[in-house]
Amino acid sequence: MTEPLFSPIGTGRPYGRPLPSSQTPSDPLPPARFAFGGQTWREIAHLLANLPLALLGFVYVTTVLFTSAFLTLTVIGFPLLAAALMGARQLGRLERMRARALLRARVDEPSPLPFRGGGRRAEEGFFAQVWMSVKDPVGWRSMLYELIRMPWGIATFVITLTGLFVAWPVLPYIVRGLTNVDRVMVRSLLSPSDELERRIAELESDRGVVVDTAAADLRRIERDLHDGAQARLVNLAMGLGLAKEKLLEDPDAAASMVEEAHGEVKLALQELRDLARGIHPAVLTDRGLDAALSSVASRCTAPVKVTVDLAVRPAAAIEGIAYFTVSELLQNISKHSGAKAASVDVWRSEDRLLIQVWDDGRGGARLDGGSGIAGLAERLGAVDGLFVIESPVGGPTTVTAELPWRGR
Repeated sequence: MTEPLFSPIGTGRPYGRPLPSSQTPSDPLPPARFAFGGQTWREIAHLLANLPLALLGFVYVTTVLFTSAFLTLTVIGFPLLAAALMGARQLGRLERMRARALLRARVDEPSPLPFRGGGRRAEEGFFAQVWMSVKDPVGWRSMLYELIRMPWGIATFVITLTGLFVAWPVLPYIVRGLTNVDRVMVRSLLSPSDELERRIAELESDRGVVVDTAAADLRRIERDLHDGAQARLVNLAMGLGLAKEKLLEDPDAAASMVEEAHGEVKLALQELRDLARGIHPAVLTDRGLDAALSSVASRCTAPVKVTVDLAVRPAAAIEGIAYFTVSELLQNISKHSGAKAASVDVWRSEDRLLIQVWDDGRGGARLDGGSGIAGLAERLGAVDGLFVIESPVGGPTTVTAELPWRGR
């Protein structure tokens, strides 16, 4: 007798065949998981923490503001206000850290206060720091943030806590909208102004470069005077003194000493002229960049073609920086490049003075090569200039410098 294919009770299974091991009468439940994603829970935690942190900040700000305002009638009022603003800075730092951790918001840290002990007396340094803290915009914005956070913290806490029980299907959308407002508040009040902060950092760095450069120049001038012209003048005085003593006893020897002293005078005058040229050449003041750069180019070991296309002369400071930049680059060509030819081009493009120095030498020049090029880049950067070098191994080398144009 043929066995029926299916059981008579309609189970859909053949007679005598057990269930496969992978099937059971009832399928297992899926693994338990949270209904909301991880970022939603982080945003919920942020909103629930708004109330206690806002309460802490509000109490701090109102207390220190009223206390320091009352005590401004005494000598401790302003120092207390300065300390309160520095404390507000720390509260703002805490809020930025919380926003980065829970809201995934990108918020930069503002620059620290540039405290320096540069006063002539300790009292001057103390009062300068107090005044700098009192007028600190970051501290005042942090205080404003803590003041307006109190009502917002209450509102977000109540809405979020209520939504967890009665509006959980749409809670992720509510939470995202509330935290977007938080992100805007943090970025507008606690985030530094990117352009302003960048500019402040650049100016602080440039000021340090200018001070260091001026100090280095003064040391160089002092060293050149001490080792060069001053030493020759001392020898000249000694030689003339000996010649004076021998004038009656041995006129021929005295005449020889005077002749030798005359040569020393010529050498001392030449060294003084070179030193003056290194400070600020007279030809630059009298005739401008074209003549001054031509004079520098004539001392280069390679023939240099100089082209200066300027309808009017720039400001004396810009003209001096351009001169010394080309002078340093031509000295590098003479010392390091082994070039057979070079060129210098100077022209104006709108509000920029452009300088391009080219040579066909061996190349390989770098900003960190130790040939003074890094110092040139720093000096140009200190006056909002640019310095770009293109020097593949084997040459040629092209250096382009830009300076801001300022008229006389």
